Amino acid sequence: MARRLRLQYPGAIYHLINRGNYRRDLFATVGAAQAFERALGETSDRFDWRIHAFCLLHNHFHLAVTTPVPNLDDGMHWLQTAFAVRFNRFRSESGHLFQGRYQSPLVEDGAALARVVDYIHLNAVRAGLVPPERMADFRWSSLARYVKGPRAKWLSPEIWLHEIGFADSAHGWAGYVAKLVGLARDPQTQREHDSGAFTRTWAIGTSGWKRALARRIGHRALELDLPRCEIRTLKEERWRAVLTEELRLRGKEGVDPASQAKCADWKVEIAHVLRKRSGAPYRWIAESLAMGSPNAVRVAVCRLANM
Repeated sequence: MARRLRLQYPGAIYHLINRGNYRRDLFATVGAAQAFERALGETSDRFDWRIHAFCLLHNHFHLAVTTPVPNLDDGMHWLQTAFAVRFNRFRSESGHLFQGRYQSPLVEDGAALARVVDYIHLNAVRAGLVPPERMADFRWSSLARYVKGPRAKWLSPEIWLHEIGFADSAHGWAGYVAKLVGLARDPQTQREHDSGAFTRTWAIGTSGWKRALARRIGHRALELDLPRCEIRTLKEERWRAVLTEELRLRGKEGVDPASQAKCADWKVEIAHVLRKRSGAPYRWIAESLAMGSPNAVRVAVCRLANM
């Protein structure tokens, strides 16, 4: 089966995550972590990526990346292959290093990126590797590179650091670390991070942006490399967009469907359009337009189509 597509466009921002095959350790040694960091820098040079943040834990990595040109797949293939070859050569091993496909939630803008970067920098604390006040000492994180150096030329803090009001200076970084320490001790932050809001999702940003994006790509949902629940979300946004448009065209915006007859002509007409244009299931149509049972909707739509 051909691999499904990813969302790629110029200037896209991603939160990238992948784990070792069977959750094996990837960065348990200094040499392995250094090899990955070098490969990351080479990927940035080759594919013009802007690396905003990274964190390497024992069996997985997190990256925040902007791709000025739509080359995520090519860049990630090169990064993971280059690292795997070097890792296996060092250990005289062979075989798959990473588990399946990497996760790549889209990130809306600088504000959302700042939240993702915070999440990435707090990973070492969440994993119990360092206490909050020592997180800048965790060696395999961009936070240590920003605060203590040396900072590679491919690290790019400008967008997200400006978004949260800190300068790229010793004083600014001290303020940022203090902010992270506060977040690490905040129960609300921990609940948000534990909810999967930054990992088990297809997009990170405002609900309006996600709805607008979903409407644009909803027709491609089955082609995209997304979990089934996320594909359902995209498709529902597509159905809802068609429904909203049809209600507007018929002057029914603001009308409570439940206040109208179940098989009112305008409801049947909209149901027919929803099936034809978006493939919305009869159950969703029945619930959205208060038309009774899905079977009743099916009969009404088929009758209209055959007229």
